[in-house]
Amino acid sequence: MLKRSVKPGDGHPLPRFRWWQLFSRSVFHLGLVSPDGSRQTWTVDVRHGGDSNGIVLAKLYRDGVHEATSKLPAKFIVPGGRIEVVVSGFGIKRCHYVTQDGAERQLAPDPASAEGRRARLDRTHPVVSRTMGTMSLIILVVALVLGVPQIIDETSHIPPIADNIGTFTSPVRLPAWANISLVVATLLASTERALRLRYNWVLDGGLFDGGE
Repeated sequence: MLKRSVKPGDGHPLPRFRWWQLFSRSVFHLGLVSPDGSRQTWTVDVRHGGDSNGIVLAKLYRDGVHEATSKLPAKFIVPGGRIEVVVSGFGIKRCHYVTQDGAERQLAPDPASAEGRRARLDRTHPVVSRTMGTMSLIILVVALVLGVPQIIDETSHIPPIADNIGTFTSPVRLPAWANISLVVATLLASTERALRLRYNWVLDGGLFDGGE
């Protein structure tokens, strides 16, 4: 059941998802058949604010009973394979069940969670969902094109770097309010993508991603 760095659970019940945890907690479920043929529900619970020491952990539950806890990224051994959990600075990057033959599927988000609500929007209003996804992608591309040259410009003028490499002058110069707006839009876009477990190391793994 347990891999290295995974600690046994203490048997406490899975806490109910509360509305105020919408953006601070992610819960995903997986239905599996155990070796004895019984149906089991495996649940991954991640509190993004971390524990009392600020460490973000993934907790695993079997049929609502705490089975194990792991630091992230986490790998939990379950019937037929393993559950892999990875976070980014904006939420869950990966929460997948990987079978022993390498096939994988994403766990289902709890309906009460932000990820679950986003998934429901995708099912009930697919056009709106696709539009939101496209807008998030466009925002991140624009932020990359406009923001990176300015960052390189500022960095190149740090004395040790300027003395050894030289300086770079960005062709793009936005006013402060525009850069602040761009940062806010980028954070919102990356959060929206995280709710769908979409991650690209160039677009989502940039300056604001403090995850694994």
